Amino acid sequence: MTHVHLIGIGGTGISSIARVLLEKGYEVSGSDRVLSSLAVDLRTAGVTVFEGHAAENITGADIVVRSSAIPDSNVEVQAAIAKGIPVLKRSDFLGSLLSQYKSIAIAGSHGKTTTSAMIAWTLKSLEQDSSYILGGVSKNLKNNAHAGSGELFVIEADEYDRMFLGLTPDVILLTNIGYDHPDCFPTIQDYEGAFHQFVNCLKPGGLVVANADDAARLQLFKSIQAEHIALTYGFNSSAVYRAVNLKVNQQGGFTFDITFNGKLTATVNLSVPGEHNVLNALGVFATLAHMGYAPTKITAALELFEGTGRRFEVVGEVNGITVIDDYAHHPAKIQATLAAARNRYPSRRIVAVWQPHTYSRTKALEAEFAASFHNANLVIVSEIYASREKLESYSSRQIVDEITYAETHFIPTLPEINRFLVRELHRNDVLIVLSAGDANQVCTDVLTALSERND
Repeated sequence: MTHVHLIGIGGTGISSIARVLLEKGYEVSGSDRVLSSLAVDLRTAGVTVFEGHAAENITGADIVVRSSAIPDSNVEVQAAIAKGIPVLKRSDFLGSLLSQYKSIAIAGSHGKTTTSAMIAWTLKSLEQDSSYILGGVSKNLKNNAHAGSGELFVIEADEYDRMFLGLTPDVILLTNIGYDHPDCFPTIQDYEGAFHQFVNCLKPGGLVVANADDAARLQLFKSIQAEHIALTYGFNSSAVYRAVNLKVNQQGGFTFDITFNGKLTATVNLSVPGEHNVLNALGVFATLAHMGYAPTKITAALELFEGTGRRFEVVGEVNGITVIDDYAHHPAKIQATLAAARNRYPSRRIVAVWQPHTYSRTKALEAEFAASFHNANLVIVSEIYASREKLESYSSRQIVDEITYAETHFIPTLPEINRFLVRELHRNDVLIVLSAGDANQVCTDVLTALSERND
């Protein structure tokens, strides 16, 4: 039995690989500096999980896989090299893992996780036991990965550290391209160039399904090799698959019609909110319909889709105050999330807490962030969550000074934010915490405190 050891096993990308390997019968171990809930779940499932990094953790391993956040200097990486054990990044390992499958890769700056979960859930509803690796926990599937018995493998194709260039998919669903990860891609041209490279990783005769509303799509299509098939979807009148007649429904999502080359094909009633989820669902429909699945069965599954963890996740409600956790950490994601909130809660006060994620992203997109909160009535901005980067003197305080269209407060620490919210939140407010860092704990802390408050 092959023993694979994974460094950074608590992260979404590595934990999902660990689960697939475990279900495929590998011996699996892993380590992380702090154990996330994903790591704890893997330990419960039978993975040997170490808290902290140590050379002895790799004992018995045949292969070591590390996340992008693990440096060459890591003690386990060094121990593996000393012993002659191959040390691979996700991109190197996933390519070989998926080689035996027909793979559907979901790529793009935004919407990858939700769209991947939509496809995985829809295929399960279509009685396909597909394998999948998601960037978050699917509410329908109750996990972020699975090793299925079928020929299909759905994978969220992450551009960070150019991971997706290790894949050779049969199908690519491309949600959009908007500049991100300046720590990996110094310029917009570098970023868009990586997507061009990825599309040309398609197997001969492969299918690309791309968002027609995305300006970068036009240039990207020019790079697609002649033997590939290209389809478009979107609100744009030029799209092959188009969403029209959008109306907010009773669930707070959208009801809309789908046309194919101008002809009505289906009607969908989504429960997940936001126009961005209309596009996500439309991309899934276009992909699976082209692959030959029945449109009525696809739409039936999409209507039952509940979303993924930390994507507009309603954590709770107390004293008439709704608390929502969202992973949004890019201007486009923040705008989409707050627009979805305004559609679902048109007459309620929306209070947004934003924890900026990484200095490089915050500085590079400062103006875009400052313009992202128009659908919020009250905005609280914390200090930057450094994540993988070293601490800097640059502060998010200066972005707060640029947000002049809404009441905005710079409150640097999470405990201070909690105290402010407990004092200021009132019945009928909607609190949305926007964070890819640790500010999601504000949701549970505030809910607990509000339940103890005498209203």
